[in-house]
Amino acid sequence: MKAHGHDREAPSRSVMGMLGDRWTMLILILLKLGEWRHAELRRTMISLSSEQAISQRVLTMKLRALERDGFVLRSVSDDVPLKVTYSLSPMGRDLAERGEQMIAWINARADAIHAARIACDAASED
Repeated sequence: MKAHGHDREAPSRSVMGMLGDRWTMLILILLKLGEWRHAELRRTMISLSSEQAISQRVLTMKLRALERDGFVLRSVSDDVPLKVTYSLSPMGRDLAERGEQMIAWINARADAIHAARIACDAASED
């Protein structure tokens, strides 16, 4: 752990924790498509997710965390009323692409993972 950061706020720990949560990867994948307003992003996430609906508060917290780490850009227009949009930074785009590669790797091994689970469950029942 020391080589990768033993502090809770070490980027290796906090970013991996974010990627493993319920919503972050979906946010990154959608933002990879372009700019989104908060409400549009939330509606789309609700329609695509197999999870329960994301609350406005949780989406705001996730976007702020991603913005804090430099993955998401928040733009505020001078329009009245103000128009706030979210998009990926270059680093966020790179992270989204690497996350998609990880998902593809997992999906390519889904049968092996499923078989390992069955074998482990069967062994623990004995």
